[in-house]
Amino acid sequence: MKIPPEDADRSLVTASSDERIFLVGSSGGHLAQLLALRPWWSQHTRAWATFRTPDAEYGLRDEENVAWAFSPTTRNIPNLLRNAKLAYSLVRSFRPTVVVSTGAGSALPFFALAKLMSITTVYIEVYDRVESATLTGRLCRPFTDLMLVQWPDQLGLYRDAHLVGRLL
Repeated sequence: MKIPPEDADRSLVTASSDERIFLVGSSGGHLAQLLALRPWWSQHTRAWATFRTPDAEYGLRDEENVAWAFSPTTRNIPNLLRNAKLAYSLVRSFRPTVVVSTGAGSALPFFALAKLMSITTVYIEVYDRVESATLTGRLCRPFTDLMLVQWPDQLGLYRDAHLVGRLL
């Protein structure tokens, strides 16, 4: 995996041509940050899970494997369970080699399931939370193989975090 931008530490992750990437993120800024990784993910087989919003429909209009997650997710147990069922179905059918997320709420069931299935997980903390960890970042951390941050100040928020640089 070569993670843009150009100042990113390219030694963090490697990729092969048979990489199967599952990108999971809320719509809006979370999705925009995943879309910014296009130079990397466009070279691989991929699938997406996000919320069905106009920006997500537009941003993913040329993608073949898109699933719409359930929202809202904040303090919504029924949607958490729906997204867990969705994650189970999608991960089993797509068989990713890596699950990548920038958060938010829908990421947790995908990361927990991926960890149970020994699938590599990569969490990228959002760029607009510099002084404190996001709730999703804290919840996903136990299931995360590679924790990436976009600002040097975020390095202290998570053990073993790696600086990837700004995505946007």
